[in-house]
Amino acid sequence: MRPLKAALPDEPATPSPEAEFDDVLRYHDGDAGAAVRTLLADCRYLRQQLALTRMGMSIGFTRGWTPSFDRD
Repeated sequence: MRPLKAALPDEPATPSPEAEFDDVLRYHDGDAGAAVRTLLADCRYLRQQLALTRMGMSIGFTRGWTPSFDRD
């Protein structure tokens, strides 16, 4: 029996921060303000999703760990 890892497809390469930045600006046709507004809206949405997850998780499920809104 072969290992499970070998059966999974290769993970995509992680783009550099500069490439991601360029992609975001290109998507918004060079409008930095629109790019920032979109990223802030995404951040707000993900924080709402995290809040819902926190409400639905029990402490026993994660052995005491709870998600945080801030980076450590």
